[in-house]
Amino acid sequence: MPQLDPAPWLTIFIFSWLIFLTILPPKVLAHAFLNEPAPHNAEGSKTSAWNWPWH
Repeated sequence: MPQLDPAPWLTIFIFSWLIFLTILPPKVLAHAFLNEPAPHNAEGSKTSAWNWPWH
C-alpha cells in the first residue's frame, strides 16, 4: 500500500512546520497594532452618590 510509505509525507510535514515556526511568526509579530492601549491612571474617577428625591 503506497499511502503508508512515510518517506515523502514525513519530509513535507517537517519542512512545512519548519516554515511555519521560523518564517511566519516574525512576519506576523512585525505588524503594528493600530489602536495601542493607553495607560490609565492609578487613581480612579471620583463619582458622587446620586441624590434620589424619593429616598
